[in-house]
Amino acid sequence: MHIITYDYETFYDRTFSLSKMTTEEYIRDDLFEVIGVSVKVDRDKPQWFSGPMRETKRWLKQFPWEESAAVAHNAMFDAAISNWHFDIRPKLIVDTLSMLRAIDGPDAGNSLAKAAERYGIGVKGTEVVNALGKGRLDFTRDELGRYGEYCINDTELTYELFTRLSPLMPKLEMRLIDLTIRMFSEPVLTLDKQVLIDHLAAVQRKKEELMSKLNYDKADLMSNPKLAELLSFHGVVPPQKLSPTTGKLTWAFSKTDEAFKALQEHENPQVQAIVAARLGVKSTLEETRTERFLRIADRGTLPVPLRYYAAHTGRWGGDDKVNLQNLPRKSPLKKAITPPEGYVFIDCDSSQIEARVLAWLAGQEDLVEAFDRGEDVYKIMASAIYNKPVEDITDAERFVGKTTILGAGYGMGAEKFRAQLKNFGVELSLDECRHIITVYRRTYPMIPKLWKDAARALKALMSQRTSKLGKEGAVVVNLMGLRLPNDMYITYPNLRSEPNANGYEELVYDTKKGRTTVPTRIYGGKVVENVCQALARIVIGQQMLKVARKYRVVMTVHDAVGAIALEAEAAEARAYVEKCMRERPDWAPDLPLNCESKMGSSYGG
Repeated sequence: MHIITYDYETFYDRTFSLSKMTTEEYIRDDLFEVIGVSVKVDRDKPQWFSGPMRETKRWLKQFPWEESAAVAHNAMFDAAISNWHFDIRPKLIVDTLSMLRAIDGPDAGNSLAKAAERYGIGVKGTEVVNALGKGRLDFTRDELGRYGEYCINDTELTYELFTRLSPLMPKLEMRLIDLTIRMFSEPVLTLDKQVLIDHLAAVQRKKEELMSKLNYDKADLMSNPKLAELLSFHGVVPPQKLSPTTGKLTWAFSKTDEAFKALQEHENPQVQAIVAARLGVKSTLEETRTERFLRIADRGTLPVPLRYYAAHTGRWGGDDKVNLQNLPRKSPLKKAITPPEGYVFIDCDSSQIEARVLAWLAGQEDLVEAFDRGEDVYKIMASAIYNKPVEDITDAERFVGKTTILGAGYGMGAEKFRAQLKNFGVELSLDECRHIITVYRRTYPMIPKLWKDAARALKALMSQRTSKLGKEGAVVVNLMGLRLPNDMYITYPNLRSEPNANGYEELVYDTKKGRTTVPTRIYGGKVVENVCQALARIVIGQQMLKVARKYRVVMTVHDAVGAIALEAEAAEARAYVEKCMRERPDWAPDLPLNCESKMGSSYGG
């Protein structure tokens, strides 16, 4: 298979650019123009071409894309241009930006310029700055020549980066990068405009009703302590962050705080209205997302933008201002996302996968066996909490058992557990919550033991020793970090002990928040959470690739896989997808997996 490394240079100005627009709307806009493109085949010297779009397409078609791995830095951009404008779909799509996120971490500074400096492979030029506002015909011959040299240099840097990174990337992960990019660059889902129009009207009407009923003084909303009290009253744990100035915890209530902004989509409409009023926004996130979907519908199909390795656990995240990961479970927007005519949408969710992975990793065999037998583990938990037979457990008690199984596995304390229950409309006293947490830990003692093992693993990392963590062979603690079954690592950069605001020593590691490096607290329970999420993500990734052997995978949301199939083979396809999502990985042959699926004429069923 050939390696084709390539890079596009495109028209941009102060208002028409990727800093002002999403990737999808920029590439699909009438103003979009390719100034030039550089292509390198295997180790040959890169070639540069600049011409009208039709001639550029003809020039690009000379290369063997269909039998090659096409390498780009930020391939979501380049692969979309290749397909949408030039009808080019490579055999394999390789993205060095995605590879960097996996190897160096999602916050390492993974631009081509920074990566080139970090790996010592060269220096990215600055000629692109001089291209501001210039269409292809606005360049002089000399200017276009210098721009071509700049583009060729980017292509060479990308190729060199690929040669450094490819030995470190497992083949399975390379296939997942390819699948992720194709969800965006080769879109097939459509958007039902009438569903979107009706939903937008309903959202706007509901918002006006909420805002008119909001009886809180503006001064209270702008006071951080009073806003924190107000959110707590509605069952919300107010988000906090470390102040870069004082190094102490402070309220995270600004327009740039993601956890606070996310409350605009809280299940409680009152919370939505409170947060919207504090932020001073005229539109809720649901409203702006619906409006964005309508604009996409006018331009064509729905590209699904996912960020591969958005978190250091390997999980995918939303991208390009279309975060399908954050769609509310019952959002009418799901009804607007439809497969091509003649196809059905299959949405298959891996049931309780984190709780299953946790029980398996900890060696909590009775819980593993209960999952494996298909027993109601939520009722079993409630039975222990309320000291009554399983058959006598009420729905309300089962819900408490469910919240315990899904929420208490990473060391959550009674106060936070109480707040979580209150979020779901369940009021329990602090003493009751202490009792529940105690019962959980006594019922499943191997799970707290795993937290302690994880804490010891952190100490081993600090002193550069190896250590054991959980089920034999699943996670290996060595000098590089926590090695996962797919040969990728969870790392904690600059892991160290520091006194906290109360003077107690705690372990922290460095994370990036924009341009700032901040210490992030880490402890045994949090490590277990990281590992379980990473293992669950590996399982989902392998399942996606199995499904993709027969049916087109169009999205993944958390622990679910979305695929499409012809109506004529809908039942067979659904059974195949479920079979794939129940198959146990080679590295965990005794991990009990299960799934639930729904199928219909839209993502919403």
